[in-house]
Amino acid sequence: MKNIFLITRREYLTQVKKKSFVILTLLAPIMMIGFGALIAFMFKANESSNTFNVIDKSGIFVNELKSDKAIKYVFVSKENERALTSTLKEMTGIDGLLIIPELKNNNFDELENNAQLLINKKIGFDTKTNLVADLSRIIKKEKIKTLGISENQIKDLDKNFSLKTTNVVDEKGADDSLSFGVKSGLSMVLMYAVFMFIIIYGVRVMRSVLEEKNNRVVEIIISSVKPFELMMGKILGVTLVALTQFSIWITMSVIGALFLNTGFGAMQSQIPGGEESAEMIQKFDFKQTATEVSHILLDMNFPLIIFVFIVFFLLGYIFYSSMYAAIGSAVDNETETQQFTLFAIIPLMLGMYGSFTIMNNPEGPLGFWLSIVPFTSPVAMIARIPFGVPVWQIALSIILLLLSTLLMVYIAAKIYRVGILKYGNKASAKELWKWIRS
Repeated sequence: MKNIFLITRREYLTQVKKKSFVILTLLAPIMMIGFGALIAFMFKANESSNTFNVIDKSGIFVNELKSDKAIKYVFVSKENERALTSTLKEMTGIDGLLIIPELKNNNFDELENNAQLLINKKIGFDTKTNLVADLSRIIKKEKIKTLGISENQIKDLDKNFSLKTTNVVDEKGADDSLSFGVKSGLSMVLMYAVFMFIIIYGVRVMRSVLEEKNNRVVEIIISSVKPFELMMGKILGVTLVALTQFSIWITMSVIGALFLNTGFGAMQSQIPGGEESAEMIQKFDFKQTATEVSHILLDMNFPLIIFVFIVFFLLGYIFYSSMYAAIGSAVDNETETQQFTLFAIIPLMLGMYGSFTIMNNPEGPLGFWLSIVPFTSPVAMIARIPFGVPVWQIALSIILLLLSTLLMVYIAAKIYRVGILKYGNKASAKELWKWIRS
């Protein structure tokens, strides 16, 4: 244990003292926010504003077709149709001509078939979609009038049935759509965090092993410590590095959220479209929704969720990091790692993407088996836990994962012990099996 502690300490201090670690740890959240802002700016910069002349021979669109920031409608007399059609190619201030025919005998199908849009430039998909939506809305209103039905009656007919759901097994009882949405969101966040943690830092363990092997430093280290101690020290050291990085990011996120919450009101007027955003915020009762969400979160069994998250988080990481360490010791360069890393990535991806089905049926057979099988349980069980999992299933999954982790560490140590001193030979599956049996 003393040697493992010394190696863990060395691996941790070596990683956190690197300038790249400090820079990436501090700049990564800022870079992510900046990247998101850049994407939003790119979408905003590419927005188009189109102006269309409209000839309305039916007379039903004149007062109903309203202009907005994206589309401006300019109504013109039908006597100008021929002149506008012939000069449309040369016109620069107008992007197109919308010609709506006469409405005969309330035949809306004929009106739709004979309506046409002439354009002198390429228009975006969103522009055409919005234009069609505006026309469809007005046609719908006219059809309602011809049927002698009021808009309120239509709205009443379109109203969804509100069904209150009560789970008689769950002590909390409530099981509405908001509760399901909150649980699904929490499930996705926890599952994705574990998935990314294992992939990113498992690969870091593999590269660290491969680097020391190529530098021949391991030949000196191995004379003082056992291969198993060296491998476990590396795994635990990288684990502490990851936890340090996550702690810093969480702290920065909390501080940033508090800052944005305090300064949002002052910055509102400076943000493009800030007044419109404020109006939308006023219409939506954020306070009530936030209160309901907080009640749902508080009603959940958080001690159990935290316990399951930590246990599967650590066991899953050690399980796959041992696999990555074995891969790093069995090859001579990163190119050769590709054929072996699939054995680690594919089960994790199956667990993650298979867990999406848990949202539709948390107690289904697929969710059960994904959360029991050790290769997928580190992500699948964490995805299931917000919805509630029987204690016996959690206990069974932990026992199987713990035994599998010990077995994987044992197998990885066997491969590591031989592979760390092997050079020049490309390890095959047959040779790896020989190392395990030796």
